[in-house]
Amino acid sequence: MKYIDASNAIAGRLASYVAQELLTGEAVCIVNAEKAVISGNPSYTHKLFKEKVDRGHPRKGPFYPRTPERMLRRIIRGMLPHHKDRGKRAYQRLRVYTGVPEDLADKKLKRFGKAENRLETKFLTIDKVTVRLGAHKRW
Repeated sequence: MKYIDASNAIAGRLASYVAQELLTGEAVCIVNAEKAVISGNPSYTHKLFKEKVDRGHPRKGPFYPRTPERMLRRIIRGMLPHHKDRGKRAYQRLRVYTGVPEDLADKKLKRFGKAENRLETKFLTIDKVTVRLGAHKRW
């Protein structure tokens, strides 16, 4: 199993690396999901995710997640062929956490160098997006 730290990593780039690892058969555990970064204008980013949350029927769906760990899982799911059996098995090998759980505190966390946030433009953390979408902050 690979343990990955998502703090200060661009969410889309991190998702593509994680999806490749999952499809090769590796189990992946991501910590600090709330510290991942989404690039772009913050007001536009919030508007984009607000449209995803408000889409559909309140009881029938489609439902879009509001918590950081589920949002990052959903971003990674978009990089997987999740309708096929291979993609479903890969998605089941993924674990995402906000913060660092006590049982994973002693593990060595890997960081992807190419996914690091070196942006000189505007960006927003998943933490701020989810709070503005109405998630109850418990991290």
